[in-house]
Amino acid sequence: MLPVKKFTDFIEQNHLFEYNSKVLAAVSGGMDSVLMVHLLKSAGFNFGIAHCNFQLRGDESAADEAFCKELAKQAGVAFHTTTFDTRQYAADKKISIQMAARDLRYQWFEQVRQSAGYTVIALAHHQNDTIETILLNLTRGTGIAGLHGILPKNGSLVRPLLFLKREEIQSLITANNYNYVEDSSNISVKYARNKIRHEVIPKLKELNPSLENTFENNLQHFRDMEVLLELKLDELKKALFINYNDEIHLSLAEIKKLNPKRLLLFKLLQEFGFNETTVDDLIASLDKHPGRVFESAGFKLVLDREQLILIKNNVQQQQSVPIDSTTHAVHYGNYKLTLLHDDSPLIIKDNPLSVAVDAGLMVYPLSLRSWQQSDFFYPLGMKTRKKLSDFFINQKIPLHLKNEIPLLINGNGELIWICGYRLDERYKVNKNTKKVIIFELYKLA
Repeated sequence: MLPVKKFTDFIEQNHLFEYNSKVLAAVSGGMDSVLMVHLLKSAGFNFGIAHCNFQLRGDESAADEAFCKELAKQAGVAFHTTTFDTRQYAADKKISIQMAARDLRYQWFEQVRQSAGYTVIALAHHQNDTIETILLNLTRGTGIAGLHGILPKNGSLVRPLLFLKREEIQSLITANNYNYVEDSSNISVKYARNKIRHEVIPKLKELNPSLENTFENNLQHFRDMEVLLELKLDELKKALFINYNDEIHLSLAEIKKLNPKRLLLFKLLQEFGFNETTVDDLIASLDKHPGRVFESAGFKLVLDREQLILIKNNVQQQQSVPIDSTTHAVHYGNYKLTLLHDDSPLIIKDNPLSVAVDAGLMVYPLSLRSWQQSDFFYPLGMKTRKKLSDFFINQKIPLHLKNEIPLLINGNGELIWICGYRLDERYKVNKNTKKVIIFELYKLA
């Protein structure tokens, strides 16, 4: 007899798939996947079989493929198979054989699922696989997500045998006299998972003969804690994440209130590619001088005076743009600068995006560029020079925005205009001015 009722109950309780779903069963030919095929058949599900030949065990691999093909024939279901040059793929990607086989099979399973119209991909993992996964994760280092083990459902991947232990599967295979194939590599302890399976778990079972039941109870606790954490993170994101144009702003005052700060801040930033080491550095910098920048592969975190600013790390450094005497308009990053030559000594007031300068003081070519640490200027109305970095601080301009502000530079190297902010005193229109140039800045969408 097969535990068909328990099988269908587990599928229903965990919302793995509907009764009318089309299921792609990943079958190696081992006892776990063979039992899954018989359960799917006995329960009346619409399914097909997919088998990967990794060409790692010579004739044994070919025999496994032939066995799975015959199994599909006996079950009266579609059979999908493919062959991989796994060793070559591993060498090309510079990864282990095990990782290569994993990548190849999951990629192919998904291709078959989409092309043949299957709803889900059924994998034959059981409770002991979950224990092995948790122990592996603990050995390598893990967060709470690594403690929940193998989930019954993850996207289109479902695992309908997680209600069974390995010993139960063996008993069912024997009692029903089902044929299966044995992968000889499962015996070798050179692989980490096999070492845990054959050497570590037997020792743990000497301490606790009910190890599987204990782990199952622990798993439920871990999963419940993970759900609570996710709910808390959703609340924090709504409260802390303030969208501002293409940026996300987080209040430093609120970040400092987080408890436990390290865990919550890491989980908030993890989806943006930031690791725990970066979070540790960030926490250590919260009460120090602002301006520090933290980067992940795709994002940048800027520690500003009162907030943490998260921006995409895809802005390329804008090169200097030359401007000659005949230029009427130039583009710089997200800005456009227009030039209008006028014979009237016009003075523009109350428009930070437009200035008139003394045309007679221009040394061509002019240029637009971003700021540099050594930059200084004479702010309009002042007789003493000021470092541009100090000006930015006084204006409370975030560090990441400083690089985006265009600077209009004269051909002699002097700063004419911090575009959109302040004209240099040396280039203002005065009583001796004969001609002016009107510069106007436009922010592009």
